[in-house]
Amino acid sequence: MNLISDKILIDSGQVTPSYGARYETIEEFRLWDPAAWVNGHPFELYKRMREQAPVMWLPADRKMSGFWSVTRYEDVRKVELAHSVFSSQRGSINMTVPEREQWRPEKLMHAAFNSLINMDEPLHREMRMQQSEFFFPGYVAKIRDKVGVKIDELLDEMERQGPEVDFVKMFSEELPLYTLCEMLGVDEEDRPKVKVWMHHLELASQFLSHPWRTFFSEPMFPFRFNPVLKDMFAYGERVMAERRARPREDLLTAIARSELEGELLPQEFLDGSWLLVIFAGNDTSRNSLSGTIRLMTQFPDQRAMVLKDPSLIPSMSEEALRMVSPVIHMRRTALEDTELNGQKIAKDEKLVLWYGAANRDPEIFPDPDTFDMNRDNVEKHLAFGHGVHKCLGSRIAKMQLRMAFERIFDRFPDIAWSGKQTISPNALVHAVSSMEVNLYGVGGSRPRQVASG
Repeated sequence: MNLISDKILIDSGQVTPSYGARYETIEEFRLWDPAAWVNGHPFELYKRMREQAPVMWLPADRKMSGFWSVTRYEDVRKVELAHSVFSSQRGSINMTVPEREQWRPEKLMHAAFNSLINMDEPLHREMRMQQSEFFFPGYVAKIRDKVGVKIDELLDEMERQGPEVDFVKMFSEELPLYTLCEMLGVDEEDRPKVKVWMHHLELASQFLSHPWRTFFSEPMFPFRFNPVLKDMFAYGERVMAERRARPREDLLTAIARSELEGELLPQEFLDGSWLLVIFAGNDTSRNSLSGTIRLMTQFPDQRAMVLKDPSLIPSMSEEALRMVSPVIHMRRTALEDTELNGQKIAKDEKLVLWYGAANRDPEIFPDPDTFDMNRDNVEKHLAFGHGVHKCLGSRIAKMQLRMAFERIFDRFPDIAWSGKQTISPNALVHAVSSMEVNLYGVGGSRPRQVASG
């Protein structure tokens, strides 16, 4: 079986486009640089790009290919739907693909490239269908009760440690990992390892942007990283072999027994598949949960509406996903010479789709910077992508978001963000790594009836 990584197009370092740029280049923000994203989405820049340069060429550095930035809603949607013209597979969804001799750690690089998210049709559909059972409404309903119990446990612990807690550490990073481990079928004794693996992989991304900052915060990271990776991939090899020999009713089994073109998946695809579930599911849900707390603090009128009528929580969740846009971008590669919004694009050139920009396009969402759960098109956002590559786990993510806030607002109706947060350097996801909240409102204190123990 051919691996995606065997055929992937290495970045060329292209500085100028093959055809003349129709729109001006606005270079005030290093969109390709993870370190530039520690203050969140650059919404004012998005606005200028939508208005002045909706398909904007941006050169990069570090031997990265320059790329076309796409910011208008309809243009992003057009690219997502034209999957025969704009490939996820040919050049990877990642911001860059370095030369092969620089693929270190090699196993991790292969896992990053050989997964569903980097596949085109028809292989993408073939792989997706074999795993889709665990993302259908029936399975979502089946797992709801377990998720509900976990939410209550997490809120209990927050209450014990409150009133001021780190919402990320105590809730929004815990709930998605629990849910994903349940879906995958990760044994209880292995779940603490998953948390360690995810932590070190996130640190690795930060290390590339801020090596000294990462070193000072976790001085042992450079020495622990390779042993942690070795342990993670050893687990993947063991658990996939076990599921093939002794299948269970879980997602790990579905992955282990998946085939492409009549062949069982090689280990590179297996590693990429189970790690993608954890990465994609954890990052999007964690940041959506955290972002919703922030928005409900910034828009108290909307919180009041939800408290008065909890049936609005599904609409609140959709609007929160639009405004948070937890996935920052996806990249595509043109398979042929084409045109987008009047801009000629050459074969093999890159396009980057900026979801935070598309989700605040006033042509689609009037007054886009205002939280309004009563929008007629509240579900029209692109937070989960669009078309064949729309996030397979979107139903799971929405279920967690809705159930979480049903219970959070029931127990802590005045919960509020203090204004303190940390966003990690990451150009792929809006990576909120810490967020201080007060369970009883800004400056609030523990009610007397709540036991201190």
